[in-house]
Amino acid sequence: MTDAESTPDDGEAALQEEAARHLPRNTVVMLIHGLLGQTGFRMIQAPTFIPSYIFLLSGSELVVGLARAAQAFGQFLTPILSANLVEHRRRVMPIAFLVGGAMRVQILGIALAGFFLGVHANVVAVCVFLGLFGFFLGMQGVVFNLLVSKVLPVERRGLVQGLRGTLGAVAGAVVGGVGGGLVAREALGNGYASVFLLSFTFTALGLASLAFMREPDSPSPRDATPLGRRLGQLPHLLRSDPGFVRYLLARSLGVLGRLAMPFYILLVGSRMELSGSQIGQLTAAFVLAQGVLNLGYGLVADRRGFRFTFLVALAVWMAAGLTLLRADAFAQVLVAYVGLGAGLGGFMMSSQNLVLEFGSRANLPMRIAVANSTSEAVGVVAPLVGGLLAASFGFAAPVVLAVGFQALAFTVAFFFVDEPRHRDDQPL
Repeated sequence: MTDAESTPDDGEAALQEEAARHLPRNTVVMLIHGLLGQTGFRMIQAPTFIPSYIFLLSGSELVVGLARAAQAFGQFLTPILSANLVEHRRRVMPIAFLVGGAMRVQILGIALAGFFLGVHANVVAVCVFLGLFGFFLGMQGVVFNLLVSKVLPVERRGLVQGLRGTLGAVAGAVVGGVGGGLVAREALGNGYASVFLLSFTFTALGLASLAFMREPDSPSPRDATPLGRRLGQLPHLLRSDPGFVRYLLARSLGVLGRLAMPFYILLVGSRMELSGSQIGQLTAAFVLAQGVLNLGYGLVADRRGFRFTFLVALAVWMAAGLTLLRADAFAQVLVAYVGLGAGLGGFMMSSQNLVLEFGSRANLPMRIAVANSTSEAVGVVAPLVGGLLAASFGFAAPVVLAVGFQALAFTVAFFFVDEPRHRDDQPL
């Protein structure tokens, strides 16, 4: 068959053949990247070091909120820009290095600001660097997921992604303890800046490991299209696949369930006195369950599909929230935190991988971008709603509402979202 007679199916078959040929090598690279990258990024993303550091510098809860809001807003803005940047390219690895490097520069900037700037300038610098970190993180979410769709066959995706999460969670728990020691000892004259420098080192090594990956060419890249015109095509893209739109609804409702995240510990603290050791146990239970149980989700997803694990994760998350509402002993709280970590971790992994299975490969970058932008927009609003509820009705109110949103997400996904892996014909 000549090139002129070749079809998209031929190109997809060639991609899958090349991906299978390099699968052992690429799997090792993905695991090393996950081990180093997720370990480093957890030190920035966890609700511990950055919030504590900003509050120490500013003494203001408002500044802490504004800094994280700047990051979230950046993540909301850039996925569609990133999709438009990569969807006409046969290979995305150069963009992955560019965007990944830019993310890591912001972490280095936060570290260096701590070492060399005064308090007030440092506060401004951290907020600016976090905003830029979010900007590039929003782009990276599209680029990396597109790369995953090319190098990992769908039947192996769950296992590899689960192992990445498990390795990152275990290493993150260990390094988090090391980071706490750096802060306590004021290492290098600024313990927090030393933590962020360590984070930069881990994430930079993780990015460097991607140099050993072998990326297949995309078989059907789109023609380069101006961003404005591409945005005008989004309604048609969404209308072509009602199942994908219903998935977006289910995912958004699940993300709204995150509105209770800052208030779980406050609800427990209002009912019983917690020691520092117990808070540490709850943190470890949450982080380890979130990562380690992803391996189980991944194995199940390879056999049953990510829609199935999406539903299971929502059910676990709901059960954990209900357990926490009724808990009157620390042992019950600990069990609830294991469930909260397992539910949130499974929801995040399943929702991020499920989007890769809808529609054609040519429109995959834009579908990832729409899903990520929608989630981040909802994620900005959710904690504000939770805060208003907590202030008005107490800490149990946002937990109850979160369970309600999770139940709605489960209902939509169960009754109205089909399993895209089993489709005979894919829409656009």
